[in-house]
Amino acid sequence: MAALSDRLDHVLGVKAAGSLVDAFDMHTVEDLLRHYPTRYATHGQPLTEEAPEDGSHITVIGRITKAELRPMRNRRGSLLKVVLDTGSGQGVDVTFFNGDKVKYVVREGSRAMMSGTVNYWRPGQWSLNHPGYLILPESDDDSVAALTKVRGGGHLRGLAQSAKGEGGVDASFMEREFIPVYPATAKVQSWDVLACVRQVLDQLDPIADPLPEQVLAERDLLPVSDALRLIHLPERKSDIDAAEQRLCFDEALALQLVLAEQRHENSARKARACPPRADGIAAAFEQRLPFELTEGQHQVIGEISSDLSRTHPMHRLLQGEVGSGKTIVALHAMLQVVDAGQQCALLAPTEVLAAQHYRSLSAMLGNLGTSGELGAAEYSTQLTLVTGSMSAATKRAALLAAVSGDAGIVIGTHALIQDNVEFFDLGMVIVDEQHRFGVEQRDALRAKAKADASPHLLVMTATPIPRTIAMTTLGDLETSTLTQLPRGRSPIASKVVPRKQHPKWVDRAWDRIIEEVEAGRQAYVVCSRIGDDEEGTTGKRGKKAAAEKETPKTQAALEVFETLRDGPLANVRVGLLHGRLPSDEKDQVMREFNDAALDVLVCTTVVEVGVDVPNATVMVILDADRFGVSQLHQLRGRIGRGKHAGLCLLVTDAAPTGSAMARLEAVAATTDGFELAVLDLRTRREGDVLGAAQSGTTRSLRLLSLLDDLEVITAAQDFARQIIESDPGLRAHPGLAGMMRAAVDAQRLDYLAKS
Repeated sequence: MAALSDRLDHVLGVKAAGSLVDAFDMHTVEDLLRHYPTRYATHGQPLTEEAPEDGSHITVIGRITKAELRPMRNRRGSLLKVVLDTGSGQGVDVTFFNGDKVKYVVREGSRAMMSGTVNYWRPGQWSLNHPGYLILPESDDDSVAALTKVRGGGHLRGLAQSAKGEGGVDASFMEREFIPVYPATAKVQSWDVLACVRQVLDQLDPIADPLPEQVLAERDLLPVSDALRLIHLPERKSDIDAAEQRLCFDEALALQLVLAEQRHENSARKARACPPRADGIAAAFEQRLPFELTEGQHQVIGEISSDLSRTHPMHRLLQGEVGSGKTIVALHAMLQVVDAGQQCALLAPTEVLAAQHYRSLSAMLGNLGTSGELGAAEYSTQLTLVTGSMSAATKRAALLAAVSGDAGIVIGTHALIQDNVEFFDLGMVIVDEQHRFGVEQRDALRAKAKADASPHLLVMTATPIPRTIAMTTLGDLETSTLTQLPRGRSPIASKVVPRKQHPKWVDRAWDRIIEEVEAGRQAYVVCSRIGDDEEGTTGKRGKKAAAEKETPKTQAALEVFETLRDGPLANVRVGLLHGRLPSDEKDQVMREFNDAALDVLVCTTVVEVGVDVPNATVMVILDADRFGVSQLHQLRGRIGRGKHAGLCLLVTDAAPTGSAMARLEAVAATTDGFELAVLDLRTRREGDVLGAAQSGTTRSLRLLSLLDDLEVITAAQDFARQIIESDPGLRAHPGLAGMMRAAVDAQRLDYLAKS
């Protein structure tokens, strides 16, 4: 007998288990049983008096009344033309293309099962071309008798091999209505997995269900033992549905248990309270604001202020539309922490964004941010910027301001995480565009706080996260959402420009930019790549490989810059910005664009987040089909930030009826970031959303849909929090702990535990 925790080599033998380890990293019985079928093969419709539909899949059993070898007309080789008498009054024409190979098996007088796709080669005349087949023993009826030797080809042979035991093939298995089809590799086929699954299920001990009877009854769930059997060997469609319902809940619960455990641990940590002051920098800043905060901003500021006032660390996600005013909210939170005598660190993903934050926060604070300087306000602090490309002298001064405590707000890139960066008293960490950072980087910055307290954490994103995604990947974070746009934000119109069908429309785009510049406004031209041999690698092999690659069809920023500067935009001031420019050059270009010394900025996605130039009203995105939905929405958010309306032109060579064009049309049709986020997630694997890029893992969810299973995720979250509250660590619920480890791979658990 076998238990879920048993090693596969003990149950299947070293050879079979070794293949599963190499192909799928399976080690235990539960690893194998959680390798669910991706679909189920059926025998297709039975042959009746009515002719089958063209392209339909059928399986027939009968006797071969004709097997004739014929040479191919236009090439070497031969066809085997077969007629199969099914006893229904009509013969089925079958053609095998490798006639010389199958003629010794597919012979007149033999009984056979054949399964394939119906092909009409003339009206009323149909056949099966190169079907899977299995030669059957003699029988008085049309059922499949016991097979002692497998003779056949295609998928039927593989399935028969998987049903083979000591007494031969379990031929009854071949008549099942639903036969599972598994994820497979070149060396481990689906039927190899099936054979292993059947061997394990034959030996499996009864499984103690980790879920209480009350939960099973309330949600009408199968016991896990039944679910694991029926997902692999269903008798009917309802078996598949019931098994998936139970195992889907298990996956949701596994994730929510991890997040609930992390949430419980966070609540047990200690932080120094930072209550608001009526006479501090935060109050002075709010009084100086030249505009009215939105109702949503007031609400979120209140939520964050309440969190900061407590003695355990805030752990909050702030999400909002592009331009919804997250920076003001974050600055207010930082000033509240500074009022309490502690420091804040703002982590940005790029030097351009870090410098932009430094400039914008300095401008918003005025003399409130010039502590130690002549003319500083009574209540003030100091801002400092730390980036990797700063000069040694400038960096030394910035690091000294951080470690001495003179700087209340320290803004930087990944350079903040380096060992030589120390803080006097780090009270809060803010991570901007949180999806750009791995949890290890985030954790490294939080570790720079004093040992006796954890810093408060605020993570921000302008990429809207659907509720189910937030609940599943960020369930240990409280979530605040800004949906209102501040007053003064102008509408943005978006249009798709099909370059191949309407080349003159592109010329009109350049004319439109000139019109905006003549009206005193500015524009972006965004490219998907830099150019200048960026696709090659160093070394002789790299250069050779680059030379062998097909020349990219996309337009590069370097080429577009020269073309526009010397051509359509020759009479306006054009600048260039991309990620390979030295830091001081990038900063200089952005300053010139901010100060309207440049009219048009040709750039890459380095401007995707955080760049705020209210005077920019037009954006032309070249090769727009090369960008993701959320990325296009982020880029588009760089315009229309002032009093003038914005126009975004999505230039593409995509086919008019293709999926890429449909995606661009969808982006152009709405500015609702949450709607676009759902569209984005439906076009790619949900496993990506779970942080695979950050954690290095592959997709771990097999049945749960992060977009469609809100009710399941909500129920699992409620149950997980109740259990963890009463039993942290799940010591009294070993079954739940085991299910959690099995349903989510170990690396993924580590990733979630650190987030």
